[in-house]
Amino acid sequence: MSQTSASPSTVWEDLHDAQVTPETVSAVLASIDDDVWVAAACVDRLLDDTTTQQTLLLHGISRTDSTTHRCKEIVSTEQPKFDALLPHFQSQPADAHLLQLRSILLQRLDRLNTYVEMEKVSTGMVSLEDSVDEEIEEWEDDPWADGASSSTKPTPQIKSYAKLPIPLSQFLMNDIATSASDLASLQYFAAVRTLFAKHASEVWPWRLSVLDAVPEHAEPSAYRDILPTFDFAENSEQKWPEDPWRLDADFSELPQVRALLADVEPVFVANESHLSINPRQDEPLSAITLHAWYANRVDKVIASTGIIDAALAIVQHGASQGIPRLDELGEDLSLLSRLVYDTHSTNDDDWTLSSWKAMTPEETVHAYLSNSTPEDLAQDLSRLVMPYLYVLEARTERAGNPDPELANRMLYDFVLSTPLEYAAAVFEASKPTLPAAQRVLKSDEDTARLALARLYGSDSLDEWPTMSRIFECMPAWDTAAESETDEEAADTTISSLGSFVTPTTSRPKASPKDLLTFFKPLTIQSLSRALDILDIHLESGEILARWSVPAPLRWFLQSNDDEKEQRAWANRMARRAGGSFDPLKKQEDWDWLLEDMLKLTETSESGLRGAFGLLPREEVVSIFFSGLLSTGRLDIARKMLHGPHPKIQLSAQTVEDICLRCSTELYDNASSGNYKMGDMKLAYDCLGVPQISDRIRREQEFIEATSRISSFNVMSRPGIPISPIEIRLTKDRLSLVSRVLSSNSDAYKHTEVMIELCHKLGFRDDVSATVKVLAMLAETALQAEDFARAYENTQQMVTTVRELQTSQGDVMDDFKLREAIEVCWIACFQLGRQPEYSELENKMTLLGQSLDLCPADKIHDVLTAWRRLQKEDILAREERLSKGLNDGLQSARPLDPTGGFLPRTMASSLRARLHGLHMPSPPLLNTPDATALATRTFKSVASNFPFSIGHRAQSLASDDRGAHSEGSWRDAEVSSQASRALSKGIGWLLGADDE
Repeated sequence: MSQTSASPSTVWEDLHDAQVTPETVSAVLASIDDDVWVAAACVDRLLDDTTTQQTLLLHGISRTDSTTHRCKEIVSTEQPKFDALLPHFQSQPADAHLLQLRSILLQRLDRLNTYVEMEKVSTGMVSLEDSVDEEIEEWEDDPWADGASSSTKPTPQIKSYAKLPIPLSQFLMNDIATSASDLASLQYFAAVRTLFAKHASEVWPWRLSVLDAVPEHAEPSAYRDILPTFDFAENSEQKWPEDPWRLDADFSELPQVRALLADVEPVFVANESHLSINPRQDEPLSAITLHAWYANRVDKVIASTGIIDAALAIVQHGASQGIPRLDELGEDLSLLSRLVYDTHSTNDDDWTLSSWKAMTPEETVHAYLSNSTPEDLAQDLSRLVMPYLYVLEARTERAGNPDPELANRMLYDFVLSTPLEYAAAVFEASKPTLPAAQRVLKSDEDTARLALARLYGSDSLDEWPTMSRIFECMPAWDTAAESETDEEAADTTISSLGSFVTPTTSRPKASPKDLLTFFKPLTIQSLSRALDILDIHLESGEILARWSVPAPLRWFLQSNDDEKEQRAWANRMARRAGGSFDPLKKQEDWDWLLEDMLKLTETSESGLRGAFGLLPREEVVSIFFSGLLSTGRLDIARKMLHGPHPKIQLSAQTVEDICLRCSTELYDNASSGNYKMGDMKLAYDCLGVPQISDRIRREQEFIEATSRISSFNVMSRPGIPISPIEIRLTKDRLSLVSRVLSSNSDAYKHTEVMIELCHKLGFRDDVSATVKVLAMLAETALQAEDFARAYENTQQMVTTVRELQTSQGDVMDDFKLREAIEVCWIACFQLGRQPEYSELENKMTLLGQSLDLCPADKIHDVLTAWRRLQKEDILAREERLSKGLNDGLQSARPLDPTGGFLPRTMASSLRARLHGLHMPSPPLLNTPDATALATRTFKSVASNFPFSIGHRAQSLASDDRGAHSEGSWRDAEVSSQASRALSKGIGWLLGADDE
């Protein structure tokens, strides 16, 4: 079928939306007589072109005009008015359907007008006050006026404006609240304002959801007109002013008509809002709820964007609209805004209102100044911190708890806790010479108290220039009339502070804030005195720091009355400073050090002592001299002590004491005993500084002895050489000789070296020690079976003892001599009875010497050993006689009563001792074996030897242990025969008759 033959309704239905124009609406729909079908067609089709859609809506409305007029007449003539419509609708359902369609078309026409208005305001061409549709105003008649016919009215033309992000067709179908939310999310705030004005009743319940759809990053000034406002009269949220397109509702929109239509057929209702961001809110919000909404909006904006200024603008707008309790929130945001934007922040801190409120005031102050430099600190305090502190003061006043000292207290706490460099910047901005308005710290007294507390509470050891800068900012008061009471108060405070700053278990460290409490009570005069003391301490601190022994400023308080502490620091200064010198530097450095040390002992004109004020000047010089010696600069020490212009004035005894003490210290710290190198060399050379004395010579010899012991590789433990400190701490130094002999197989061969070592170990005048050393040498030679050296050492012992007897006189009154004699006779006895020693004549001599020197109760033991030798001697002489070889020997020396030979002098001496004892000969025949007796005797004496007795002496005592070897039996037999022969000899020595 061709298009010309098709019915108008078919033609309309076949038209695409793009083909519909105002002309096709008039041409096609006007030719259709069915009003219901035409009105329904107008409702059914939604277009995006505003002009065509307007034409379509107006045409549809015009087709319902007659029905509306007819229903109005029925209502106006019948009683009750609207009840008469029900039977009419039941008999004429088309009229009911037309009224239904009319209400829909009218609502869509309102939305169309709103859409056009939103396009206009979105382009910025007209304002909301000019939001009357110009095209509709140009219409000749009201399109929904009673009795009007659309066919007689021209179709108005709507101008094209900027397109909205929501198509017209979608806008006509969606509920208004959803469209408002979409437009708000896309920041079409002018369009949203139009919706609020033209469709207030529909959007009002969902206003909070619409506002929450506004992006957090949106500029608040762009949407401030849609933010909630406050009605002071109602004490609640202010409702929006309404400006609907139609002030009066159409007949088809009357509630009574709507109710009747609902009874006749299902009512077509526009889409309801499905916004779920916030619940429906029909009633105005209370003041508390409004404040909560603004605070929540601020949190969202800051958390999402971090743009504090945007949040602040929202709060400022709310406050300008009268929202209660936003002032404090505005203050917080304003202060937070300064923290974010006005500080010298270089990092991306995520500041939020919650984190701001969680900070303590102290943390906030430090946050404001966290990125400040010393150069701009004072300015930041004035423009950032002080406004914040004033806000805190204002809040305490509003809360009914005024705290007028809050700002000063917070500022003082910052100064006391900030690094010294920053504190110096604050003090420099608070100089008394500056105008009061420009000063950070306004009070001169508080400035002085803060400086004292901050400096004495500092742990710094290297910021003396900064501390001096702080001191230079202090006020200078005229205290000419200063009283002794004020001085005593300041001195008492300083003394008390010394105890207070001393660490304890309960308070390891006193903070500057704690120290401030001590200075608060001081008057101006006392503060001036305290500053004078501070000046002395600062100067002393700079001196100590110059010589690498810095002390915190509070140390000067602690050591003010502590002589021991001052002495310890002086020693540290003398030693550490000298150790830091370049070895190539000249004497001037040491002169400077001595000058500074002496300067610290001086007392100022005001009676204030320096850091070493409790130490006598001479003691400080001694400490300096000791430190000089410890560094090894002995050449400088000699120049300063004995040069043409001596710097050190000390007595000879004091110099000697210091040198000995320093040498001992170096000795004890030496790792090697070689006095040609290291600390031991310094210890030895140090003794060359004073004049030679006995004490100096003894210490030099001891160092030489130490070096000699070390050269023999004496070990402390396996693989570990003996250290100098071990040598010094050895109680029995003779045992060191024994250790040398035991650790070196050839050491015993150097008799003179060992004796010299004994002398240098401190036994030069101790003959007993020399005898003991010779005994050690003899014993060691005996163990090595070097009998010749053993005999030589033994004879040297005897000679030494004889000389000592001659010089001492009565030997029984001298313990040392008795001890030497005891060691000597035992050594002679040991060597004389050795079977392996083949020199019979030497052995007889040794036993004779032992017999001459031993105590009376040991003579029996020695004679018993001698009997064995006599037998050997007799056998040897008989053998020589039988060969005719002993005639010359008999004439060479006297024959003893038993047939043996004794030296003439020894025989006479022995005879005299035996006569003095009145000893009869028979008991000797019944005595135990002489070897066993001698062994027991030697053990009791040798227990005092500082060396070990070898295996040979022990083997000779086997009879005491009950051994029954063949050798023991043979010895017993020989002993028995020798006893009988020896008894005759003793009798002859005593002058008894020969039986």
